[in-house]
Amino acid sequence: MHLCAKIFQMLSANYKPVFYLFCLSLAIYILHKAVFYFCNIDVENFHYSLELLYLSFFAVSALLYLILLLVKKINFDVVGMTFLFGTFTQMLLAYLVLQPILKNNTEDVNTEKFSFFITFVLFLLFQTLLTVRLLNEKR
Repeated sequence: MHLCAKIFQMLSANYKPVFYLFCLSLAIYILHKAVFYFCNIDVENFHYSLELLYLSFFAVSALLYLILLLVKKINFDVVGMTFLFGTFTQMLLAYLVLQPILKNNTEDVNTEKFSFFITFVLFLLFQTLLTVRLLNEKR
């Protein structure tokens, strides 16, 4: 029970960056969807929907940030290494998820690949900014 209370206290004190991540993700998703709409890009044949991509990347980013918060409380000196390991793991998962798109030979696949990589890079940027902010805080 003591550990749960500490985790809840930590989450309530540090929820703002996750909320900001959610708001930024939602804004970028709406912009992404609008670009597809105004450019008449048909997303019906995409292997993964934009909603699934954004939800998945948000979940992984939020989880990584929460893990970094825990690591910061335990041992501040390994936060950077934990971020690198988490990012490497995320890249590996993204590559595995991307396999069906890479094996697809239709014309729309280039748009889907580009969309996937844009989403991946944006969330990687968000994670990096959150981690830099976390590392710049005083202990």
